[in-house]
Amino acid sequence: MTSNQNETNKKDSIFTKSFLIGIDSDGCAFDTMELKHKECFVPAVVKYWNLQAVSKYARETFEFVNLYSKSRGINRFPALVETLRLLFERPEVKARGLIKPDITPLTDWIKRETKLGNPALIKEEAREHNPLIQQTLEWSLAINAAVDAIVGEGVPPFPFVCESLQKMQPQADIIVVSATPQEALVREWKNQNIDKYAVEIYGQESGTKKESLERAIVLGNFAENKVLMIGDAPGDLKAAQAVNALFFPINPGAEEESWKQLYNEGIDKFFSDNYAGEYQVSLIEKFNSYLPTNPPWEKN
Repeated sequence: MTSNQNETNKKDSIFTKSFLIGIDSDGCAFDTMELKHKECFVPAVVKYWNLQAVSKYARETFEFVNLYSKSRGINRFPALVETLRLLFERPEVKARGLIKPDITPLTDWIKRETKLGNPALIKEEAREHNPLIQQTLEWSLAINAAVDAIVGEGVPPFPFVCESLQKMQPQADIIVVSATPQEALVREWKNQNIDKYAVEIYGQESGTKKESLERAIVLGNFAENKVLMIGDAPGDLKAAQAVNALFFPINPGAEEESWKQLYNEGIDKFFSDNYAGEYQVSLIEKFNSYLPTNPPWEKN
């Protein structure tokens, strides 16, 4: 496609630039990952899934799934399924005599639904009137309420995020691509006055990260090597690879260093077509070393 053809196709689109940059939010742009999961998600898991007797192990398992493993950053509903699976396999939990809940209705819904958010779950509950789905919905709504109350408006972006956004915007259409609920994303980006840099904010209700990236690429007619995804989780890398986009990792535990590197060199390499190849490979190799696959308790 020629440059003139590309501009013609973009005329009626929200996407007007030659480059597209997708950015994850929690744990990537904002240092909210641990706060949300440890203070909002875990208490709700213990309460709504009756895990008081094994709260220590529930916390450790949930944090491994959502923060400290290759599954970091996945949608809350598959994360819940994986947490319960791992938790009830633990000998310490089996010794307490807890009965694992039958979550088949939830796993069936996850298989059918791609827009894994509360709006879709509300429709499922209204249609099926299933107690397990109702329980899941109550848990999810409680998380959102806790995030609103605890996270509030006081968490700024990581250092070098604002500087990077300012540097990107003249040449790139910027989108938020996240598994966080849409309302929370809009509020958090607006509260920090960085929503002005994003032409679109895609939350969990928009579908998977792959689907959100794919939608933007098609709407904007972006060419090969003109799309970059910035993320802190293996799922972000997989989404980028699935749509043939480039990837810049924000390494868990080294976020400020990662953003500084992106600002100082990564953005320039992307815009000058020197990103793909050796540079990206070295970044991904380092990123892959940060998170384990197997739980630490399985080594004992």
